[in-house]
Amino acid sequence: MTVATNPAAATAPEAAIVLAGVRVRLGGAVILEDVNLRVRRGEFLAIIGPSGGGKSTLLRVIGGLLHPEAGTVSVSTPPAFVFQDYRLLPWRTVSANVRLPSDLGMGQLRAADALKLVGMQEYGGYYPAQLSGGMRARIALARALAQTGEVLLLDEPFAALDALVRERFNDELLHLHDKTLRTTVLVTHSIREAAYLADRVAVLRDGRIVKVLDTGRKGRASAYTEGLEAELRGLLGEGDSTRLRAEPRGRLGWEWLWPALAIVLGLALWQVIAALLNQPFLLPTPTAVWAEFLKSRGELLPQLWFTARTAVLGALLGTLVGLLIGYPLGRSQWLERFLSPFLVASQSTPVVVLAPILITALGFGILPAVLVSALSAFYPVMVSVMVGVREVDRGYQELFRSLRASAWQRLLHLELPGALPVMLGGMRLALSLALIGAVVWEFVSNQPGLGFAVNQARAYYNGPRQYAAIVLLVLLGVALSLLVGSLERRVLRGRRQV
Repeated sequence: MTVATNPAAATAPEAAIVLAGVRVRLGGAVILEDVNLRVRRGEFLAIIGPSGGGKSTLLRVIGGLLHPEAGTVSVSTPPAFVFQDYRLLPWRTVSANVRLPSDLGMGQLRAADALKLVGMQEYGGYYPAQLSGGMRARIALARALAQTGEVLLLDEPFAALDALVRERFNDELLHLHDKTLRTTVLVTHSIREAAYLADRVAVLRDGRIVKVLDTGRKGRASAYTEGLEAELRGLLGEGDSTRLRAEPRGRLGWEWLWPALAIVLGLALWQVIAALLNQPFLLPTPTAVWAEFLKSRGELLPQLWFTARTAVLGALLGTLVGLLIGYPLGRSQWLERFLSPFLVASQSTPVVVLAPILITALGFGILPAVLVSALSAFYPVMVSVMVGVREVDRGYQELFRSLRASAWQRLLHLELPGALPVMLGGMRLALSLALIGAVVWEFVSNQPGLGFAVNQARAYYNGPRQYAAIVLLVLLGVALSLLVGSLERRVLRGRRQV
């Protein structure tokens, strides 16, 4: 019989967590068997045992992340988790990470108050990648403290820290427990840590709790204060985890010099080759192109604006369609397989073939122009959204499950932000394709854009004007790419994986 976690109440008024006859099977193997456990309100319980013995599985059962095959689980309130790898969202600042439970409707403390409890109130504007391991541990603990409920679950949160920092964290954790009186369950490999922190220690072996020992808090007086260990600790001093990672400083260097030099050399080479070839229609000189632009800018600049408007509107529409199609495809592989023939067909049909049909159906206005541009742009956005959503770390998905996030909340706070780096790469390509689609439309429909200018100049054998329009198209494409690149740098600032 499978019984899901019931947060309504435990079976006794003084109990915050009650497990009775719990059995869990994963991949055909029995991980937990006939587990019976009662944790009193406000108690600190440690669970120790060998690796692979089911400690983390037991914690996930208590947290509702795994459902038992048999038995019952009763928890007084939805638990707050501190995972071993912390699972701080790299795109959120420290304050925003701690505020996540409130954003999902599970908040109890303000982010500033929770950060103050762990001594990190000065670092709210930093990103996780800028923090040391010990600081990240504090932020993860602050996020759990900010969450609604009285039950706190800790899955070896200090395992990656060095011995001195870990001891300091143990002292701070004891202080927090005494201050908040939350029911706390800690999974640890360290017998000394369990004896030092816990009111009781449960020993888990071969999937069963073989004994629960009452420490009487005796370990708190002796675990770190005896013999050689005390002497070594006195020599080493107190561990400190508040170390910011060094960030490379932006230098006022000469990075801009190399692209500028390449452009100057390219123009010089163009001038030399055009002069030697002496075929103004086939390859006019840069000076002739510039002179033609100055003479015709009254016509070329409005044509530039027409093409830019079509391309940007088409890219925006294509991005929206790509998002709306790519997200469900990323969540459902069977839907991707079902729709794949239509998606491949949409990209296998050249837009130059579709343009006359759209002219017949919609005329020569801006709408068919934007549709042709959007048809060229939506596919890379759709693929990037699909891939980005699928690559969101499963650990973050589990974090959001522990916070009881809805599908809409997962989309807004996890999947779209998590997929954003891949999506921006798709948008960069989409803008280029949208520009190509706009030019194709102008070639076919003779609408007054740069594509029309190129076509018209070719018809009148005006090489300089033709090249002036082409150069404007190139500059427009570069400007749009730089715009997305600037957005990418701004949005992804501080977002290094931790």
